[in-house]
Amino acid sequence: MVPLSVLDLYPVTRGASPTSAIHDSTQLARRVDELGYTRYWIAEHHNMPNIASAAPEVLIDHIAHVTKRIRVGSGGIMLPNHTPLRVLEIFRTLEALHPGRIDLGLGRAPGTDPVTSAALRRTRENDVNERLAELIAFATKSFPPGHPFAEVEAMPSDAPIPPIWMLGSTSAGASIAAELGVGFAFAGHFSMSEAEQAVAVYCRRFEPSPTMPRPYLIMAVSVICGESDEQAEDLSLAHRVAIGRMATGEKGPFPSIEEARAHRFTREELAIIDRFMKGAIVGGPERVRAGLEQVAKQMGADELMISTLTPQHRERVASYERVARLWGLTPAERLEQEASVESSASPT
Repeated sequence: MVPLSVLDLYPVTRGASPTSAIHDSTQLARRVDELGYTRYWIAEHHNMPNIASAAPEVLIDHIAHVTKRIRVGSGGIMLPNHTPLRVLEIFRTLEALHPGRIDLGLGRAPGTDPVTSAALRRTRENDVNERLAELIAFATKSFPPGHPFAEVEAMPSDAPIPPIWMLGSTSAGASIAAELGVGFAFAGHFSMSEAEQAVAVYCRRFEPSPTMPRPYLIMAVSVICGESDEQAEDLSLAHRVAIGRMATGEKGPFPSIEEARAHRFTREELAIIDRFMKGAIVGGPERVRAGLEQVAKQMGADELMISTLTPQHRERVASYERVARLWGLTPAERLEQEASVESSASPT
């Protein structure tokens, strides 16, 4: 069994507020920490009424404070919206506050519409690949002699830079991750049709680095695990409605289950939803287990990262609980007990 992790989009449901979504996701993070998931990553999106994670760097610090052992990171920081030095300053500070528990996932898309992207950036002085190269140069102190940034240090300088992960939904991101010799997190939760080609590119072109001697693939997967196949299909209706509306330009919160049941899909919506949901695993525990095993084997994934969107928070938590049980994750309490036993048994 490969490790399981969580990608959270902080969904805002009809009748709830963005602030309540943040508190709900905080509670979810505590629970998946207890259940034994490996990582909890937070996505960056802007000007989306159904997603409340506009400031992942702030949320990462909060989540790391209220959890005990799970790694917390960005899935990801969208480089077009940030200056490279500032990203490293923030994540070195996070690493100083939470040693050994922070991940820096980087994305090349803005995570929003063009107008909002312009409001975030206010400048087009360089493209995203130049920003990425600059960030790596700051991180590795590899600016050429005489470069104006060569003597600039991302503070706090005594804190290590957290592990860097490249996010992607195409072969372009895979190629960059391979060239840099960093881990690759593929966005299979909405782009599974591109997965096989991207993974092949990453593995074939990977160049070992001091921090990553071999390729390491995290495959994100959309999962809804219900008590039964029928319940899971019912819960997935809201996600399907949200995708159709987003693709056709309609903005609004995540639909309620009652609203989703009443929705009548157009042919255009169904085509978009089928493409977006390809690879989604929706069902009871047996179907979900089989689906996760198939994805891990087919893609050669070193880790699976689950993204679960349901209109009811309690059902979202319950889905992660069911997956933890069917996958045999070790609860944090047991891990702590085992560590205590090992410590007491060690010679002093």
